[in-house]
Amino acid sequence: MLHPPRRLSLVTAAAVIVISLMDTSFLPYDFERPLQAGEYDRPAGAIHQSRSAVIAQHGMVATSHPLAAQVGLDVLKAGGTAADAAIAANAMLGVVEPMSCGIGGDLFVIYWDAKSKKLYGLNASGRSPEELTCEVFREKKLAQIPTEGPLSWSVPGCVDGWAELHERFGRNDWQTLLEPAIDYAENGFPVSEIIARSWAGAEKTLRKHPDSAATYLVDGRRAPREGEIFKNPRLAASYRLIAKGGRDEFYRGSIAEEIVRFSEDNGGYFKFGDFDDHQSEWVEPVSTNYRGYDVWELPPNGQGIAALEMLNVLEGYDLMSMGRSSVDYLHLFVEAKKLAFADRAKFYADPAFGKLPIQELISKPYALRQRKRINMSRAAIDVEPGDPLLAHGDTIYLTVVDKDRNCCSLIQSIFHGFGSKVVPGNVGFALQNRGALFALHETHANCLEPKKRPFHTIIPAMVTKDERPWLCFGVMGGDMQPQGHVQILVNMIDFGMNVQEAGDAARIQHFGSATPTGQPMDAGGGVVGVESAIPAETVRELIARGHRVMFAPGSFGGYQGIYIDWENGTLHGGTEPRKDGAAVGY
Repeated sequence: MLHPPRRLSLVTAAAVIVISLMDTSFLPYDFERPLQAGEYDRPAGAIHQSRSAVIAQHGMVATSHPLAAQVGLDVLKAGGTAADAAIAANAMLGVVEPMSCGIGGDLFVIYWDAKSKKLYGLNASGRSPEELTCEVFREKKLAQIPTEGPLSWSVPGCVDGWAELHERFGRNDWQTLLEPAIDYAENGFPVSEIIARSWAGAEKTLRKHPDSAATYLVDGRRAPREGEIFKNPRLAASYRLIAKGGRDEFYRGSIAEEIVRFSEDNGGYFKFGDFDDHQSEWVEPVSTNYRGYDVWELPPNGQGIAALEMLNVLEGYDLMSMGRSSVDYLHLFVEAKKLAFADRAKFYADPAFGKLPIQELISKPYALRQRKRINMSRAAIDVEPGDPLLAHGDTIYLTVVDKDRNCCSLIQSIFHGFGSKVVPGNVGFALQNRGALFALHETHANCLEPKKRPFHTIIPAMVTKDERPWLCFGVMGGDMQPQGHVQILVNMIDFGMNVQEAGDAARIQHFGSATPTGQPMDAGGGVVGVESAIPAETVRELIARGHRVMFAPGSFGGYQGIYIDWENGTLHGGTEPRKDGAAVGY
């Protein structure tokens, strides 16, 4: 497609200047900028597609790092299940992509068990320390929970999540699953391009914390460079303890003791009982039907139902006729997102601390009322949450499908890049800063309370059709995640793209919604971040409807997906060109 010449109007220039002053991570939309991506001519398929989908018969793994994908594939080829391969790959990602994930964080899974022909949901998120209350922050004169340091900690749920997943669906022993990651942690791995860039961005902060610098920086001073071999022997030692002693070594043994000791010495609120009492929860996935496809997410404390809310709103429109890069579709997408995220800010929290209107929020009648709030000619500025009871009615994502067609959709994270930035002692991993997502307003559903799970951004997903898996997928990246889920599904279901093409296609992300920490929506209605392949004319028309549009490099998530072709007995894997990853099969 030939795009119109990029000319900057006076109105557009004013919008660019205003937004560029708001956030230096955004770049002004440059109407003169030539499109640079895709300097190749593909002999088949869409011209924007980065590569062919990977097709295999027996098993497949897609992750954000090739070495982790290969570790998972080796497990499958040796007879392991999708659960075994996912655990091994996740452990490996904790070594090679430590800014995004690790055993200091939480985990969520949607799992299709081929034997019982049933979906299972696993919420392996941790809870706040029993002794940490809102009063603590009032005494410290803090209006928000810091994103760095021990005050942002919640109990890491990852290892218990592995144990639950392994007990129900695994086959291999712990030593077999963790040995590849142990080997790479002890002997080193080559740092890949995009991971090196993220690592370098955390250099200054990691240097502030001695154990973090000793664990993650070369000579305690700098991040490893692209292609450099990096080792983490401290993490290897922790993995060896888990391989031998299982989840209890983490929650009741020497690892918990080291974390609690460090916490008590450095202003944290962890006690041994916080770890000893920890347990994951098996939950029922929730779904909506979108044009004949059942889309499955996990209920709160995660944000997965935001994707279902958005899909329900969009289903009322003929998106295929509008066109993938049209102003009407992109305007609708952004407005549907604003509505869903307004609900997210009010209603999404730990369901153990109060009844949440989950089924009402994802119902079709509620979507019908929400559609009436959209003005097709003007962007909404102030968006209040809906009334679902009116009618009573820096994360990693990986996906695995095995030879029996067990499907594992797993997402795991320590939240911000390197989480809280603090490695507690000699354990070899940073602790997450998920506690920063609590609100401190005591009337808010997501308010901090002792032993409560915070609102979570990480969400796995799966799609079934005719009562069997059709797509096992996810998109990492904070608030981008539900927006990414929707764009991938619309690309495949409405616009007929394959599993790789759907991930390669240009994305948008709306920034600036109200948050579950109690922060209001940006007064200007937020910002629409776009990738460069969104046509210039579409951007002009979005601006004319009141949207503020910017480039937002690096802000469009990390996708992995496996499509199950039942007719031909094959698996089709797609991987994210915005990350270092790979889809591999056999």
